[in-house]
Amino acid sequence: MTADPETDASTLISALTAKARAAAHPGTPTAPCACAGTPLADRPDATVVRHADTVAKAHAPDTDPTALALRVTTAARLPDVLLPPLTSAPVPLHDRLVTFWPYGVPVDPDDPDAAPWESAATLLARLHRAPVPAGLSPMRGPAKAARALDRLRAALRATPPADAREAARPVLAAWAALPAWARAAAPMPGPAAVCHGDLHLGQLVRHPAPDGPWKLIDVDDLGAGVPAWDLARPAAWYACGLLPPDEWTRFLAAYRRAGGPAVPPDGDPWPALDVPARALSVQTAALAITRALAAGRPLDEVEQAVVDACARMPVVPPRQPSGFPD
Repeated sequence: MTADPETDASTLISALTAKARAAAHPGTPTAPCACAGTPLADRPDATVVRHADTVAKAHAPDTDPTALALRVTTAARLPDVLLPPLTSAPVPLHDRLVTFWPYGVPVDPDDPDAAPWESAATLLARLHRAPVPAGLSPMRGPAKAARALDRLRAALRATPPADAREAARPVLAAWAALPAWARAAAPMPGPAAVCHGDLHLGQLVRHPAPDGPWKLIDVDDLGAGVPAWDLARPAAWYACGLLPPDEWTRFLAAYRRAGGPAVPPDGDPWPALDVPARALSVQTAALAITRALAAGRPLDEVEQAVVDACARMPVVPPRQPSGFPD
């Protein structure tokens, strides 16, 4: 008999909610309470629920327990940068590992003018300057990009419309032109830094809630690697015309003021950012096409802009940094 995915998801959320409640009320885990509780996310790679001021996260089923434990320990050691965990070790739940965190207030998606670009850049600089813990796994950014391309190829094999194949052609070509390390096909070059691995504004919260300092969240992709990767998403958005120049300038200037090592302290940052920005653009475009195919719809304006950016990338890697933005 095949398990019902919806039933499995409901069972996991119920069990995870009980874990969150027990963590929020360690003395009386089963006593009635009027605390607010709600699911925050339910995806194949993460299920997250909140009870009062406690958040419980069930990580992906294939999560390596040793690697996750070291990532959680790293967060505990950098409480001024990363949201510190409530407990030091993941606990098993069904086929998942669960970690516990304090609740923080996320960035308001309806107020883009209040996006904390300077705070994000400063936190990244501090993270990149931290000593790399012994045994820390490689940052998972390139591996996530490679998975996005695998998903696109799988979608294309399902005989999509011809226009989808045409949209995917420059994305696949741009991916093939990247160096092997950016495609997770070779080790990343050094020197390594502690990297977040998946930086975007959804990875920031204020803690203590509601108006404490900004902290980075989500340690699933944390690891040792190329620090420029953490600047690549805003760099790619800027290059694609999706991030205004003044916001990009604020972000880059704040990172430099904080002594971030990913780019030189002054001058042209693009020799360091070019490859990661290309990789993040390709990843974003691949996911956009895959989602559009699944929904049976055309690309929207933003998605098309990222695909167009891939089409502008040379199919042969330049010998010298090309200055990705036109």
